[in-house]
Amino acid sequence: MLKSELIETLELENPHLSATEVERVVATVLESITQTLEKGARVELRGFGTFSPRYRKARAGRNPRTGDVVSVPEKYVPFFRAGKEIREKIDKTLKG
Repeated sequence: MLKSELIETLELENPHLSATEVERVVATVLESITQTLEKGARVELRGFGTFSPRYRKARAGRNPRTGDVVSVPEKYVPFFRAGKEIREKIDKTLKG
């Protein structure tokens, strides 16, 4: 699902809100999650999952085109762990 599709779905489910209001709400939620991760904190959405920053050590990688060794610097990356409820729903739905 794209961000635009999420906004469209929320608009249809909430006809009392304008498209601009729905777009602002989605942008605010995503920005709040981003800002919290930037501070090094985690975001927990009960029943959905947890977002947290994860540290990755510097390492040697390979350029897939040339095969040359490339230095990959240390960095923090966002990590998402799905909550139990959403994992169970997905498993149940996809198994049929």
